Amino acid sequence: MPEKLTDCNASTGAGRIAMKNPVVEMDGDEMTRILWAMIKDELVLPFVDLKSEYYDLGLENRDGTDDRVTAEAANAVKNHGVGVKCATITPNEQRVEEYGLKEMWKSPNATIRAILDGTVFRAPILVSCIKPAVRSWKKPIAIARHAYGDVYKAVELRVPSAGLAELVFTGADGQAVWREAVHEFDGPGVLQAMHNKDSSIMSFARSCFRYALEQKQDLWFGTKDTISKQYDQTFKNLFQRIFDDEFADAFKERGIEYFYTLIDDAVARVIRSEGGFVWACKNYDGDVMSDMVSTAFGSLAMMTSILASPDGCYEYEAAHGTVTRHYYRHLKGEETSTNPIATIFAWSGALRKRGELDGTRALVEYADALDAASLGTIETGVMTKDLAGLCEGITPKPANTHDFIRAIRARLEQAPATRA
Repeated sequence: MPEKLTDCNASTGAGRIAMKNPVVEMDGDEMTRILWAMIKDELVLPFVDLKSEYYDLGLENRDGTDDRVTAEAANAVKNHGVGVKCATITPNEQRVEEYGLKEMWKSPNATIRAILDGTVFRAPILVSCIKPAVRSWKKPIAIARHAYGDVYKAVELRVPSAGLAELVFTGADGQAVWREAVHEFDGPGVLQAMHNKDSSIMSFARSCFRYALEQKQDLWFGTKDTISKQYDQTFKNLFQRIFDDEFADAFKERGIEYFYTLIDDAVARVIRSEGGFVWACKNYDGDVMSDMVSTAFGSLAMMTSILASPDGCYEYEAAHGTVTRHYYRHLKGEETSTNPIATIFAWSGALRKRGELDGTRALVEYADALDAASLGTIETGVMTKDLAGLCEGITPKPANTHDFIRAIRARLEQAPATRA
């Protein structure tokens, strides 16, 4: 069974912010696991009387529990409403050998997304000294990625020879009710079949509309329905129906709009825009566009990632991976300068949401102060080496990982929210 710790906090001290309900804490792998402990020790536990339900999603523990721990963590998020997750390894063949795993376990993120029926929202973290590569961008662009179907659940076949490929649907009563020729092959080739579900698409749509309302931002959505007259058009039609039936009045009251266009037109408009909106994308589109947006804004290490379910559950994590290269250097005793900002923002996001749901204003103010201290430290020139090569207008002072986090703590200690 996984280790679960409720009221996972240091000794209760005067002045620390109390929590009414716990967050679900999911530990991870490699260098981000090291960052996780540093952030808790330096930036969370000295200021917050932390209540957390802890799950170790490190690869060894996932293997030891036959990956049950991942499902248990996801269900805990459903129970408590808020979770914060460290980056984790999705093993390939090399990782199976390296860690001596029983099997090639599935992506923890995919498992959690499926259980929560969630949509992934990724947005850049902006600092004044790092300018977007797209000079017209002045405000963040949040990518909402549908986390089901498309090529990620596709069935593929390597066609060995000439022959007829068909798409066949057989009804639950066992009768073949629909058949369509795909292609008459005159030699070897390749086939791929994708699927999606109305229920998943509608959950995606509702999550996007709710997130846009929370952020007070327009929602853009694009597919290629002129070409894909069933698959993509289903997305378009379901989004429009849910907007008209459930969200149109709220959008009008908030002064924001829902805008649909073809995906290629959406890309052109995004590049020419100043930002400041939520861009909903199908699964594959979101996978690609989130990396494009994060890179154009500066760095994947400066990107938040929120998994939001249609029933109001939230999981916060960094958008990047486990920083394997730095971890191997760390194991050798070498100094690293690993950027912890996205992981810090995962913690602040989860604690802010916990405070909002519980009506704990002090916790919300602490989360805001932690964000401000992190960005303020960078804007004074103290930053990790990955950012030093991107900043403009100031002289960077590169710091190692721990010194950077300590500099954030020093700034956080001076914030009114932590001095009350």
